[in-house]
Amino acid sequence: MNEQLENLRSEMKKAGVDVYLIPTDDFHQSEYVGDHFRAIHYLSGFTGEGNMVVTKDSAALFTDGRYFIQAEKEMEGRDIELMKMGQPGVPALDDYLLEKTPEGGVLGFDGRCVDFKHGDSLKKKLFAKNASLSTGADLVGNVWAGRPALAASKVWILEEKYTGKSAGEKLKDLRECMKEHGADLHIITSLDDIAWLLNLRADDIPCNPVFLSYIIVYMDNAVLYANKADFDDTVIRYLSEINVSLKDYDSFYEDVKTLRDMTVLLEKGKTNFETISDLHDSIKIAEEMLPTSKWKACKNPTEIENMKKAHIKDGVAITKYLYFMKHAFDESGALTEDTREILGSDELNEWNSALVLENFRKEQEGYIEPSFTTISAYGPNAALPHYAPTETNFSKVEPKGLYLVDSGGQYYEGTTDITRTIAMGPLTDEERKHYTMVLMAHLRLGDVKFLEGSSGITLDLAAREVFWKEGLNYNHGTGHGVGFCLNVHERPNAIRYRKAPGRMEDVALSEGNITSDEPGLYIEGSHGIRTENLTMVEKWKTTEFGNFFKFSFITMAPYDLEAIDFSMMEKHDIELLNDYHRTVYEKLSPYFEGKELKWLKEATREI
Repeated sequence: MNEQLENLRSEMKKAGVDVYLIPTDDFHQSEYVGDHFRAIHYLSGFTGEGNMVVTKDSAALFTDGRYFIQAEKEMEGRDIELMKMGQPGVPALDDYLLEKTPEGGVLGFDGRCVDFKHGDSLKKKLFAKNASLSTGADLVGNVWAGRPALAASKVWILEEKYTGKSAGEKLKDLRECMKEHGADLHIITSLDDIAWLLNLRADDIPCNPVFLSYIIVYMDNAVLYANKADFDDTVIRYLSEINVSLKDYDSFYEDVKTLRDMTVLLEKGKTNFETISDLHDSIKIAEEMLPTSKWKACKNPTEIENMKKAHIKDGVAITKYLYFMKHAFDESGALTEDTREILGSDELNEWNSALVLENFRKEQEGYIEPSFTTISAYGPNAALPHYAPTETNFSKVEPKGLYLVDSGGQYYEGTTDITRTIAMGPLTDEERKHYTMVLMAHLRLGDVKFLEGSSGITLDLAAREVFWKEGLNYNHGTGHGVGFCLNVHERPNAIRYRKAPGRMEDVALSEGNITSDEPGLYIEGSHGIRTENLTMVEKWKTTEFGNFFKFSFITMAPYDLEAIDFSMMEKHDIELLNDYHRTVYEKLSPYFEGKELKWLKEATREI
């Protein structure tokens, strides 16, 4: 891979570029990307998210706390410096780029893979050094032999019985919003926003049911730019009925360049640098957070009811899996015959156990695919928050210690995301203490009541205080928004204790938001624990002081009572635990019988 870097440096020299920025992003600022866009992996071996900076004599990878340990392992032996973002002495990405760009030099990046807000900020900062940008070439693409093609998958219609609102109605609402901003057209390049607006889904990004596309919405029609071959006659006819025409994906930039004397509504931070740079000087920009992003985050009544149904189905699958894992070994510590038969193996490991979970989900009606790659992590591996086993790289699960599974499903009725950590056998006092702290933090955040206007930064302490009181912390957010049969990470709602670039922690939580509640604790080389439910923002009460909201768990699956140190919990913590388990049993017991039902009753017993 050091050879790949040298090949890139040769291309940089030819293009007159001194410093080259490679982000994780695709042309649509997507969090997860298809194989065509995994340039950082090609250059470094790193499979997580981040930004890579290459100069004529150095290379650096910037990533956040979720990936520190993972990045160190995956880049071992490569001539690449790991920049642990947010840590003392580590420069911010932009500061590093400016430092590395020489006076009068050139900073390069593919303008389609960097959002305009970021690119324009760099452009202004470079001006002070008499330096410039070069954004018209994909230099990594020039050296990437055998690069995977752009994704292509069949586009299908998500029916109104699931979405609760037709695409025609959504387009009508959008045009009203455009009028309010004095806009003649609206450009959207965000894939989940386009999918939500048109009630269309596909599979161009694994686990994210979206399709590569751009859309320009005018006052009386709209143009969708995508791979025409992915649309059958039924979908094309559907688009025609709502006055949306279909054009080739690559023709978007050509059409953008032809626009004249109009006002365009867009969001600079969610539109790539190339798109806005291609706009003619006569075009005026009305900037606003994408209206579709705000609307889709507040689930309508139909979506809410469907999401609850999806979480019952998912809860059945997860509970079956928990039963399987808790009964994998007999009293002597050997695998049971039932376990061997289900696995088709004499070994229980992170990889084959995750396949068992996937099979349980496949049994559920309306299941489509995972909502992200399953994190199946035993012992020390669970201390890596985004660790995932592969068919060739996994650890054996033994009848002791802690096992963590973070997974989710895409259903026609919605998207799920759940984490459970369970005791596979005897635990140390430290493991039990840490498990209990995580559960307490999780339950306390789920019980919080908050005044209208509160944001994720307001609420984060409800979970994190348990750890801060003992000088502990977890290096990731406590909560994120979740889409409806869409991206498992959805803006704008999020729960974090500090503002981060590009994040939306300061946006107020609103009724209908679905947000995860997932504190954790990670002890490198020993164990990792995370407990996660999805929770719905609901109205609680109105007083003379204003409107108050509360969270309501929609995830249904038991916690592991065998891992808890009840002496650490306050009376209210135990009440919250019992209340949740009472609901879990009520919702899930009709789907179980025999030994599984008996175990579920015991697993949700009142403490």
